[in-house]
Parts: sequence; C-alpha cells; structure tokens
Amino acid sequence: MKAVLYPNFQKKNALSCARETCDVLDRAGIEVCVSGKFRDDFKDKRVTFEDIGTSAHTADIVIAIGGDGTILRCAKHLMGTDTKMLGINTGTLGFMAGLEADQLDKLALLTTGEYTVSERMTIDVVTHGEDGDHTYTALNEVSARSAGFRISDFDVCSDGYLIGRYRADGVLFSTPSGSTAYALSAGGPVIEPDLECIEMTLICPHSLFSRATLFSKDRRLTLTDRTSSDRLVVSVDGEIKKQLGDGESIEIMRGRNTLRFVDLIGNSFHESLCRKLCRPLK
Repeated sequence: MKAVLYPNFQKKNALSCARETCDVLDRAGIEVCVSGKFRDDFKDKRVTFEDIGTSAHTADIVIAIGGDGTILRCAKHLMGTDTKMLGINTGTLGFMAGLEADQLDKLALLTTGEYTVSERMTIDVVTHGEDGDHTYTALNEVSARSAGFRISDFDVCSDGYLIGRYRADGVLFSTPSGSTAYALSAGGPVIEPDLECIEMTLICPHSLFSRATLFSKDRRLTLTDRTSSDRLVVSVDGEIKKQLGDGESIEIMRGRNTLRFVDLIGNSFHESLCRKLCRPLK
C-alpha cells in the first residue's frame, strides 16, 4: 500500500503530526511518499520523494494534514482519480477531516480494511466570456458576490425555468460537503456529506422571506447578473475565477468527478459536528 502525505506546515503542530504519521504508517508496512520540497523535513524518515501531481495518481490514499483549506487544495490533485483521501486536522475546525492529531494510531486500520469510504459529490461551474467557456470544479461551494461588497441583483433559473429574482449580497451554491462551510454561516442547513444535492443559500438577502433551497443533483442552474454596478465576482472554493459583465451568466451543475473520503473511526462527520459546533469553542 502506498500513502502520500500532503502537509500544510503553516498550521500549528502540522510538522510534528506529519512526522508522527510517517512513523505510524511505516510501522504498519505502508510505503510513504511526500513532495521533494519537504526533503529537509523528512530526510531522517523512511519516505520516497515525488511530486503530488504524479504520486496522487499512483497512490492508494493521500493524507492531507492541516485544516479544511489544506484538504480543499489537496482535493484538486485527486480529481479524476480513484485515489482515496483522508484529512488529519491540525487547523481550527476541520469538518472535512477524518482524524484529529491525537488519533494517529487509527492509521493502522488502513492495512486491515476496517474503515468506510464516503463518496463526495462535486459541482461544476461553467463561465462564459470573450475568452471562451471555462469549467471549474468545487468540492465545497461556488460563490457569487459583489466585488465592492454592495447589494446585488441577479436571477436564478433551474433547467431554464426562473426560480427567483433576488436582491442580496450574493449567493452560494454548495455541495453537501460544503454545507458546514460558508453556507452554514449564511444560514443554510447541515447536510450529511454523502448525500447528493445542490444547496443554494442567499448571502444577507434583502428580504423577509428567504430560505436555503435544495435542488436535485441532476438540476442545471443558471445565475444571471442584473446588477447595474459592482459586478458579481465568482469564486470556486474561495479562489476568484471571474468577474461577470452586464447580463453575463454562469451555469452550475453536478460535477463530473467524485472524491472518496476515508472514515477510520465511524461516523466521523457527526462526531466532528457535535464536538466543534454543539459545544463552546475554547
């Protein structure tokens, strides 16, 4: 079995966690691979060095060590592969992580098959412009909001039918995995991550009657900017991709790719939810 480490050493304790992860995997007889840019950090460990762009396609599992942002960046390397993914949280919340830094002994279960795999859907967003059409994939969400943080006007259609004309700071289109991210802060529901649907949540709507809406995974949604100034800026998992022009639109649909997340402790999502949201943060 081959495991690739994808650490984010900007997170506190990530380096010590990654080094201990190497030791646990080595004792379990699992080959460990890390990027060559971390050679000095792992030169005393039994690891091989290979670029993540290559190793992600040949490994059995990729282990991201950091916070949810680290997991999102790691996920981009796994699009279109069958490689499984596991997050180890050394960040603040880490909803997408399957283990905490004090649970590394569970990694030995990778060799016995005593774990479950959750299939996570993605969403694709297609942008249209003078430079042609571009497709981007999100594991968490696609957001559209004013570049100047002013109120925006936009239409949303589902399979060609007008759903609503909205006035709000913006809108989020989220996967179930992304329901505990920006969408949760915007008032959206918590959705089990292995479900398949598209969540639409308005950001600070100028309305007394607005609720998050869940669409079938098979819907094709279209957002059209009707704002007279401060055009909508489209971001995919927090990365800005495009600023819309007058009357321009984007299309949102179920992603072509799915990602496979490993759960070593059983019901890690609900355990994480209760531990990190149902109790005061220290």
